[in-house]
Amino acid sequence: MTTYCNTPRFVRFVEDFTKLIKTSNGNEDSILYSGQSLLKDLITNDDWLHPNFSQPHPDYYQQYLLHCDPDEHFSVVSFVWGPGQKTPVHDHKVWALIGMMRGSEKGERFSSPETGRAMELIGTEVLLPGDIDMISKSLGDIHRVSNAFNDRVSISIHVYGGNIGRITRHIYDVTTGISKNFISGYANQVATI
Repeated sequence: MTTYCNTPRFVRFVEDFTKLIKTSNGNEDSILYSGQSLLKDLITNDDWLHPNFSQPHPDYYQQYLLHCDPDEHFSVVSFVWGPGQKTPVHDHKVWALIGMMRGSEKGERFSSPETGRAMELIGTEVLLPGDIDMISKSLGDIHRVSNAFNDRVSISIHVYGGNIGRITRHIYDVTTGISKNFISGYANQVATI
C-alpha cells in the first residue's frame, strides 16, 4: 500500500475504502453509493490533512496524491484550488467521488463531444463543505471545475477508480469538440509509483 498521508482518520478511511472495493466485485454503483458515505465521514473533519497536501500554487491548482491502492483499483487525491483557479474541460475514464472539504467548488458538466461542434453545457453544481459529487461514464464524465472563490483557497478530496495521475485522459476545446490527450501527474512528484 502506498499512502502519503498517515494520519489515523485518513488511514481508517483507506482501510474502509479498500474493504468496499474488495467486497463490491467491481460494481460501480455499489462503490459510488457506499463510498460517498465513507468520503463524507472523512471530509466532515479536516484536521487529518497534513499541511504538505494543502498548499496552493499561485498559478494553477495542485493535485496531491494521498494514497494509491497497490493494484491501482483506487487513488485518493487532495485538490487545492488557489483563488479563481480552474481546470480545462476534461474527462476521467474512471469513476470518481469528489468531497468538498474547505471552501467551495463549481462544477460544469458538458455533453459528449462531436468533432467540429461546440460542446453543450448541460449542468452546473456548486459544492459546499460536506457535499459529495459523483462522476462516471454513465453519470457524466466530462466537466470543468473551478474554485468558487476569487479571494481564498478551496480544498476538495477526490477518490478515483484507478491511479488518476497515470491515466491517459482528454482535454476538450469546448468550441470545436476537439480533444487532446493528457496525463495529469501529481504535485508531490509521485506519479511513477
